[in-house]
Amino acid sequence: MSRLDVRKTYKLYIGGKFPRSESGRSYEVVSASGQFLANASMGSRKDVRDAVVAARGAYSGWSGATAFNRGQVLYRVAEVLEGRRAQFVDEIGASEGLTARAASAVVDAAVDRVVWYAGWTDKIAQVLGNLNPVAGPYFNVSAPEPTGVVGVLAPQASSLLGLVSVVAPVIATGNTAVVVTSADRPLPAITLGEVFATSDVPGGVVNLITARTAEVASWLASHRDVNAIDLTGVAGAEGVDWAALEAAAAGNLKRVLRPTVQDGAPVEPDWTEDPGLSRIRAFVETKTVWHPKGL
Repeated sequence: MSRLDVRKTYKLYIGGKFPRSESGRSYEVVSASGQFLANASMGSRKDVRDAVVAARGAYSGWSGATAFNRGQVLYRVAEVLEGRRAQFVDEIGASEGLTARAASAVVDAAVDRVVWYAGWTDKIAQVLGNLNPVAGPYFNVSAPEPTGVVGVLAPQASSLLGLVSVVAPVIATGNTAVVVTSADRPLPAITLGEVFATSDVPGGVVNLITARTAEVASWLASHRDVNAIDLTGVAGAEGVDWAALEAAAAGNLKRVLRPTVQDGAPVEPDWTEDPGLSRIRAFVETKTVWHPKGL
């Protein structure tokens, strides 16, 4: 007996739940060859505000967790992502127009990238911190601390490897994230939200909004309770003025991670390269403490 396919409408991921957009809107997601894949919620300004509230609510618990615990949680994300490997291969292949072999390599690289950042969580303080020499009977210690709530404009082209490459360092350092996904390739991001929801990541630590980047980016950049913003995803996004976003971020002195620029235009990085520590450094603040030495 024939049956109809269940056409899924992908929802947002906010506060550990999967709500529909407050706007009531959705848009069609198509494959690289133009075939219909699914409907995705069209996020709104209110959805951004709700996501920031959720991220702020989760911040104290996540930043207060031990670095070792955050590493365990991130490793669990890699485990669950690996367990759903076949689904990601299918979605990456359709979204980015890759062969099964190429899509498999992308998923493998994404899993490895999460594991890499999981291994860094309890080493960041030693590498970025310092015991400073001072002239006096004092200890002077500098230690990295998370910046707070970080807005992330996810890469437009690399819908999984690029996504984990920008989200993992944000949460590895104890920040929480509000992520605007790739506008045309959102399916791997929402599936990644399902991974977060089943991987011991506390609700609100990562929030994913499917939307047109040009529509919601300015609201995220100007939001007064967002402490930093990653503008990587302006590369390839239609109608986005990244200089205007940077100016909007100055309203509350947000820390801004600028996009990679070539010939005056933002371009997407090569996500297969060694990530280094630049994204870990981008969203930590250095706190220096003086303490008298005992006799």
